[in-house]
Amino acid sequence: MSAEGGLTTTGYIQHHLTNLAVCSDAAKDAAGHCHGFWTFHLDTLLVSGVLGLVVFGLMAMLASKATAGIPSGGQNFVEMVVGLVDQQVRDTFHGKSALVTPLAITIFVWVFVMNAMDLIPVDFLPFIAQKVTGNEHLPFKFVPTTDPNLTFGMSISVFLISLFMGLKVKGLGHFMHEVFTVPFGAKLAPVNFLFRVVEEVARPISLSLRLFGNMYAGEMVFILIALLGLYQLPLALPWELFHILIITLQAFVFMMLTIVYMSMAAESH
Repeated sequence: MSAEGGLTTTGYIQHHLTNLAVCSDAAKDAAGHCHGFWTFHLDTLLVSGVLGLVVFGLMAMLASKATAGIPSGGQNFVEMVVGLVDQQVRDTFHGKSALVTPLAITIFVWVFVMNAMDLIPVDFLPFIAQKVTGNEHLPFKFVPTTDPNLTFGMSISVFLISLFMGLKVKGLGHFMHEVFTVPFGAKLAPVNFLFRVVEEVARPISLSLRLFGNMYAGEMVFILIALLGLYQLPLALPWELFHILIITLQAFVFMMLTIVYMSMAAESH
């Protein structure tokens, strides 16, 4: 598929930024497009699910074959990633929990592989999907982290886990005492509560929008470069090399902020 293959420049861009969505008839507009909360983005669910199964399945397989002798290259790589994340948790998280390190590893690896789909040429996988389905106008986004539904879903999951950890570590009484007395004391309990609500709500919003915004912007640049046709190589290669840093950095930032939120939940004011 290309802009010259029947789509205008605007149509080409819109096609690449449209999710494959399904919904009930009640959620469809007059043109048959899905809108509203109960809309499922099949491409995001499928790609993220397959990537998760593949990468964590490979890690589980390597773990089952791990040896104390001479390790394989795959075992060395997994141990390096696990060691890197574990060290970040030790340096940042000061509580005691067996959940934080596995959660951080899961987030870093999963976000990284989903981000890495952005390195595949923008027309390659959509072209294969269209040939397999026989639908030349099939919308299919192959970078799950360019979908705010996924980034918000992950950030809300982190938010709920941090609340659970706060309640588990501090107990309901201590937790509610912090909500109503920090930072201005019990006399300003309503103000403290308002500040706490704003703080808690801002965390998942900022966490999700940071990842979504960076990946969406990167995907948009790739799409614009692809419009240059044969002249795209001088721009595509440098941007792709630079984008390797972006996708790694965004996965690392998401992981680090998760660890920080867990540490804040487990610590007492």
